[in-house]
Amino acid sequence: MSVPTQPLTLGIEEEYQIIDPETRDLRTYISELLTQDQVRPKKLDLKPELMQSQVEVGSQICRDIKEARSEIIRLRGDVLELADENGLMIAAASTHPFARWEDQIITEGTRYKELLDDMQGVARQLLIFGMHVHVGFGEDPESRDLLIAIMNQARYFIPHLLALSTSSPFWRGQNTGLKSYRSVVFESLPRTGIPHSFMSWGDYKRYEVMLERVGAFGKVDKRAKIWWDLRPHPIYNTMEFRISDICTNVDDCICIAALFQAICAKLLKLRQQNMSWRQYRHVHITENKWRAVRYGIEGELIDFGIESAVPFAYLMNELLELLDDVVDELDSRKEVEHVHAILRDGTSADKQLRVYREHGGDDNREEALRAVVDHLVVETKRGVV
Repeated sequence: MSVPTQPLTLGIEEEYQIIDPETRDLRTYISELLTQDQVRPKKLDLKPELMQSQVEVGSQICRDIKEARSEIIRLRGDVLELADENGLMIAAASTHPFARWEDQIITEGTRYKELLDDMQGVARQLLIFGMHVHVGFGEDPESRDLLIAIMNQARYFIPHLLALSTSSPFWRGQNTGLKSYRSVVFESLPRTGIPHSFMSWGDYKRYEVMLERVGAFGKVDKRAKIWWDLRPHPIYNTMEFRISDICTNVDDCICIAALFQAICAKLLKLRQQNMSWRQYRHVHITENKWRAVRYGIEGELIDFGIESAVPFAYLMNELLELLDDVVDELDSRKEVEHVHAILRDGTSADKQLRVYREHGGDDNREEALRAVVDHLVVETKRGVV
């Protein structure tokens, strides 16, 4: 079986919040931005999302992490410029600190109407923003089986990367006590969360075809509505990592993408050496995911080998050691080692909570939450403008 040539290609999708500068609340404006984007010299190919207060961008296929950084800086810069031309602001975080899903306008279109008809009230509450990283496995048909084999093993690392990316501690004006409330909201949908393992590409496709046959994917939009934290993309020959909250600043975003790529590269290298990473049971990985959702980098994850809870920073240092022999091949050592900065300074969720407390927290909730929005707007621009 052929193995994709390293470095594995990368693609990144980000979903941003459209912010009203007066109220600091979300603003319904994607239709106007889409219309303007069609006639701009620097066309962005913006994509709508379920809510009219969301805007999605996607990078070109990138050969390495340096190219991915340039793409994200370009995309964020152009979106920020377009928003500024319309008197608006942009923020990157997986929930808005105080916006209410009940107040949002749903985007028109068959895809979203079908989703609402199928999921009802669950879909209406999806006021969340994500970041998806695609790792390309080449066009060789045999790489499909390889993709499944790597997915089965890579599941173990999902909680680690979620913890590093957390950016959604608030929901509808409340401090939830969780670092990734987006994860809780999203898992109200079916076919979300940690994927189960599959024997082969054929095994996975039989599952997908069965779901389509029984009507799980809808009658109009036939794309596979399998929204796991890690999945084979239904169109492209990529591994799509969907676990992450969207990172507020560019450095954290690129670090997460570099880690995803390096994990795939390491698992491929092990396979070339007739070895593999141990496949852990779904119930084990789910337990660690909850710990990542709840505590982020400040908690402990379970080391199932020794059956003991271990500080997150210790496990991340172990992961960096594991990836050490591939990061130079990928030219991503600097980006991967940004993990140390996240561990030192905190994730976006940690920083948001810090700002919230500094401005009075629960005793001054309205002003404290507005201060969090201002913080997110500034941090989203960092390293871009």
